[in-house]
Amino acid sequence: MIKPRFFHTIFIRVVQASVILPVLLASCRNDPKEIDRLVTKRIPQEDRAQDVTILYSEHGHSKARLFTKEFIRNEIAKPPFTDMKQGLKVEFFNDSLKVESVLTARYARYYEKQENVLIRDSVVVVNKKNERLNTEELVWNQSIRKFYTEKFVRITTPTQVMFGDGLEANEDFSWYEIKNPKGIVQVNKSEMPE
Repeated sequence: MIKPRFFHTIFIRVVQASVILPVLLASCRNDPKEIDRLVTKRIPQEDRAQDVTILYSEHGHSKARLFTKEFIRNEIAKPPFTDMKQGLKVEFFNDSLKVESVLTARYARYYEKQENVLIRDSVVVVNKKNERLNTEELVWNQSIRKFYTEKFVRITTPTQVMFGDGLEANEDFSWYEIKNPKGIVQVNKSEMPE
């Protein structure tokens, strides 16, 4: 004969299981947002490279060579960009592969789709005539092959120093225009109106 104590023990075990099991199941539930956050954390957001040299060419002709210590590409960002946070140097070539101008700066960000490079912090451009541009920010648009800025600029030539706010120049810096010049500017007598 089955003893009542046996049924009592089984009854207690069933009651314990019915109380503990829902608690355990409830504690095992995962928040979908938390899962997405953890999964996206593991996917690399950036591609990095050190000591990079890039040769930029158009229709098989070398146009520029870029050197940078650190190259960080983020394709997930909106819009995607490439950062050069540890400085850069760019040499611009003519059709004979002679250096026409050199650009240096401490920081640049390249937006590939817009073909714009935002260059900041101690920007210097020197051309083959030994004319030097100093500014804190410059945009290089690859599609129109020009530099421009709205920031303060200083241009030093062998004979004078010019200041102003804003500038437009071609990429070899053989032509430039200061938008709002300041100070004294020398002008050739032949360029003066009569």
